Amino acid sequence: MSQQTIKQQARRTAREMAEKRRKEREARERRVIDLAEQVMVAIGERDAAVAETEKRAGEALRELTEREGLSLSEAVEWCGETVTVREATRLRRLASEPQADGGREQGGDGTSALAAAESGGAGAGSSAG
Repeated sequence: MSQQTIKQQARRTAREMAEKRRKEREARERRVIDLAEQVMVAIGERDAAVAETEKRAGEALRELTEREGLSLSEAVEWCGETVTVREATRLRRLASEPQADGGREQGGDGTSALAAAESGGAGAGSSAG
């Protein structure tokens, strides 16, 4: 086999290997993107479900305090103390907030009112009713 033929074969093999690696990287990147998308969709669905159930809990707490005349502390006691007074205050506030964007109020950065409330954002515990 001539030196020229050996070089040509080596170049061809190197190009084939580089192309194979490129295709494998592209396939892996597609898999990673798909999996990351699945994570983000699942988290979004979870957040929506949490927001909906917290709103229902807040509405029930509001009825306990407004319609049934219980104090918030009494309502918490009736709930078997599965919720604190602070949490009950947050839930009642969530129930009274107008909902936008499919149940999520969002700022320009995509953060939700729910996230702000969960972190004890401004006005936490100041709602009375």
